[in-house]
Amino acid sequence: MARPSLRRGSARSPEQRSGSGPPAARRLLGIDRSGGPPAETQKGQPLRPWTVPNAISYVRLALLPVFLVVALGSPDGREPLAAALYFAIAWGDQLDGLAARLTGQYSRLGALLDPLTDRALVIAGVVVCWHFELLPRWALAVLVARELVMLVLAQVGLRAGMDLRINMVGRWAVWPVMFAIFLTLIVDSWVAAASLYLGLALTLWATAIYLADGYRFLQARHPPSSST
Repeated sequence: MARPSLRRGSARSPEQRSGSGPPAARRLLGIDRSGGPPAETQKGQPLRPWTVPNAISYVRLALLPVFLVVALGSPDGREPLAAALYFAIAWGDQLDGLAARLTGQYSRLGALLDPLTDRALVIAGVVVCWHFELLPRWALAVLVARELVMLVLAQVGLRAGMDLRINMVGRWAVWPVMFAIFLTLIVDSWVAAASLYLGLALTLWATAIYLADGYRFLQARHPPSSST
């Protein structure tokens, strides 16, 4: 769920390339994402694995098994250290984006790692919540099923030559889901379930947009033949 983004592209910002744009602070904080994805994040560009933003992503991935060990080793799943680890991994997404914008070290690998890490974090949280029944299991099952379907469809799209991009609804969807998991690792509250339902609704909405984009791509690639 979870997001290739504007954080990894040209060392010059879009407003520098165009000569005008919104205040630099909005661009730096990732609030403004106008101007299109940076060139270095696009399909066919070098992976460039050794960058500061990618190093942050590697740390996020390395912390995932630590989170699982701590959370699953707790008596009931409500473990402050596990919640702190989950929070750190989630907000690492903002940190690597900030690092990319500050250093100009954008990369194709970074654009691919972002959504992969977010999906892995959500699934890790779902594993813990499912094991301890911290959140409604039917909603967790739908969430995981959606992620698996999107993983398969993403592979199909990439092989078909489609340049996959995360839509804004997909960006929004990940935060209510992550907040629900984080909150329920601390306390039993209806707010966590409500946040999960909101994130699930946004996730399904984003999925519908992806499917529509994929259908349009296939239609443009294989237009119906005209009859004489």
